[in-house]
Amino acid sequence: MIEVILDTETTGLSTAENHKIIEIGCIELSNQIPTNKIFHTYINPKRSVSEEAYKVHGYSDKFLSSQKIFSEISEDFLSFIKDKKLIIHNAPFDLSFLNYELRLINNQKVIDVKNVIDTLEMARSKYPGSQNSLDALCRRFNIDNSKREKHNALIDCHLLREVYVNLLDQKEPKLNLESSGITDQKFYSKTRENNNISRKIIKLNDDELRFHKKYLQSHLPKNNYN
Repeated sequence: MIEVILDTETTGLSTAENHKIIEIGCIELSNQIPTNKIFHTYINPKRSVSEEAYKVHGYSDKFLSSQKIFSEISEDFLSFIKDKKLIIHNAPFDLSFLNYELRLINNQKVIDVKNVIDTLEMARSKYPGSQNSLDALCRRFNIDNSKREKHNALIDCHLLREVYVNLLDQKEPKLNLESSGITDQKFYSKTRENNNISRKIIKLNDDELRFHKKYLQSHLPKNNYN
């Protein structure tokens, strides 16, 4: 199953106040394992970042002013997520901004909520009454989030991928050896080959042989040793 971990950063909290997306991060997964396909971009929102949002992610108006606008990255983004299940923490927030941006450029390819898994809802169902923010879940599952000094879409995607695997109770994703071209026979054959390579033969010197022979003579019955 192909999935995409997705996260955004924005200029503020509400599209009703014309706040916009300034960063999109996506990591593709196959059976919960990263495929190394990543979509990441900063976006010029054509408006100022709110003071509250700046404290969260640290992206300044000056930095964002040199980035592409949403309409310039939209097709690449939609192509990346096409026909893939989206994994989002607090999905209504990100979806509201993504669909708002798509409508502003008259794009009819609105993202369907039915194609989304909300990890916040998963966590609330599994741990009712607990703190279920991304940071809280990282603490629960002993995931190192020390790099998350500021919110960053790509860093948050990597953290959410680990959280998602833990929420599925699958600490170690299953390896699909056949899809990677590695059959069981090839795998075990390679393992035996590696074991043979690492095997080292140690020869005893004359003194060691003499001591060994003396030890056997003194500890074994004579009829068992020649």
